[in-house]
Amino acid sequence: MRTIPRQARRIACMLIATFVPLIIASCANSGSEPIAPVQEEPALIRFVASEYSTETKPLLEKLVKEFELKNPLIDIELQVANWDILDGIYTTMISKNQPPDLLNTNVYAHFAQDGLLNDLSDIVSPELANKLYPNLMEMDRMNGIQYAIPYVASMRNLYFNDELFAKAGIAAPPTTWSELKEAARKIKATGIADGFGVDLTDNETQAYLSYFFYGAGGTWIKDGKWAINSPANVEGLTFLKEMFDSGLTDPDPTVTTRDEKQRILGYGELGMMISGNYFTSVVPKEFPGLKWGVGPIPVKDGTPPISFGVHDLLVSFKTDHTNKEALSKFLDFLYEDSAYEEMIKREGFLPVTTTVGTALSGQDEVMKAHLEALRRAKFYPVQEPAWQAVLDYARKMGDAVLYEHLTPRAALDQLQHFAESKSKR
Repeated sequence: MRTIPRQARRIACMLIATFVPLIIASCANSGSEPIAPVQEEPALIRFVASEYSTETKPLLEKLVKEFELKNPLIDIELQVANWDILDGIYTTMISKNQPPDLLNTNVYAHFAQDGLLNDLSDIVSPELANKLYPNLMEMDRMNGIQYAIPYVASMRNLYFNDELFAKAGIAAPPTTWSELKEAARKIKATGIADGFGVDLTDNETQAYLSYFFYGAGGTWIKDGKWAINSPANVEGLTFLKEMFDSGLTDPDPTVTTRDEKQRILGYGELGMMISGNYFTSVVPKEFPGLKWGVGPIPVKDGTPPISFGVHDLLVSFKTDHTNKEALSKFLDFLYEDSAYEEMIKREGFLPVTTTVGTALSGQDEVMKAHLEALRRAKFYPVQEPAWQAVLDYARKMGDAVLYEHLTPRAALDQLQHFAESKSKR
């Protein structure tokens, strides 16, 4: 039998690989059996996302469909849930040992402490990691491990109904507590609207506590320890209760949510409230004729101004079927500049990527100012494993404080004791 030259064998192998892709002959050894090529494994990604507005679900459904068309072996099982039921959904999934591969939420440290989360450094591509804002990435890291990555951000400010301000004779938004009280009094005196909207419902109690803790020069954590019942924080909550007792807030702080209060403001029945920068996108769509204005979060007289930011994040739970390569591809697609920019614009958020942040800052001076403020802003103590429990406990405080079951001092003493007890575990 004539021996086939090695170069000829290689050419033959190349032809076979080209025209018969399911069978590849070995070129190194002419006597070996044909073998099947390595095939990409099908993958399933369970993605639970929070619903920010009516835009959220159609945006994500469109993105998932496009991704699956480009990656036919990767299926995305998408579930979009309102914040009011989000915790219950992923908690049930975890209890059934079927946690989501990807979760959009606002907490992570307790999951990390319990060993439930993947290290996203093993999943996120270097290209994506390099374009996420470093200060937000740092907040999503514990003990050097990247347990979460930022998804969207917002800056909180005081928003007001400009026509009500004009009727009440208010020339500029209040920047101090004394000015806030006087502006609320003037609006109330018109007889057509409440002065200042306060949200102490489940999703925003921690926000309003933060506004008045930080506004008084206080904080949640100081020198690595809980400082919830500090004199400054007690002063901040006391001022908020005094506003309510004086009839200068809306009458239902523990009933009507932030979104509902934004509509009340749009209808001309509320003068001002603190909300996120998404106000500028969401509210004018519903009330196109609304004249509104924006100012800083009011602080205690003599206290430096504050910037307060919030960022939501993505975590990945450890599962038996997690395909890290597939998840990495999906994350790259989720943060792809054009798709991510569209989501940011339609939802009214601040971007967490430098590429989209730079692009939008070049188009909009307000966006540029918000992103600059985000770099120096104060945030929730999301790196504390007890934060989720503290947040849940704080949600129960609104009625107790406003309706005098507890004094502000007693309420914060209880919350401090609870936080310390949780942190010892």
